[in-house]
Amino acid sequence: MPKLNATARMWLKGIHIVFIGAWVGAATCMLLLHFVSRPTSGDEMYAINEALKLIDDFVIIPAAIGSLLTGLLISWLTPWGFFKWRWIVVKWALTISVMLFGTFALGPWVNGMAEISAAERWQALQNPTYLHYRQMLSIFSSPQFIVLLFMVIISVLKPWGRSKGNARQA
Repeated sequence: MPKLNATARMWLKGIHIVFIGAWVGAATCMLLLHFVSRPTSGDEMYAINEALKLIDDFVIIPAAIGSLLTGLLISWLTPWGFFKWRWIVVKWALTISVMLFGTFALGPWVNGMAEISAAERWQALQNPTYLHYRQMLSIFSSPQFIVLLFMVIISVLKPWGRSKGNARQA
């Protein structure tokens, strides 16, 4: 398999870190908007929901895809591999899980809140679907964020050693 030289590996790792930083930073902004903002009108509520949607569409989604693609390249084109180290296996499983949950749960909830509040403004607070989306976002966005942070931490600490079958021979 072809491997990158040291300079190319550093560039790829740097780009990967930029995507991860964008993903975590945007998730932080979304959490703050969702939990800290206190709209006083339907227009403000809509603006907050639309801001959540824009951050998701234009930062979270591209950053997650960029992180996934650069991670694939790092695993494929460097000695790290896909399954040599337990922390990499865990990180791959978590990355795919977080992206799937974001795609099929968090994203639709955010989009639904923006759509309903665009049409109903303040009356959205009487809409059971809007309230359900908001409640689900409140319950599941923090654990999703904690998993993202955990992925960053294990990337730095690189715990758990080599995977079975890849242990170094003494």
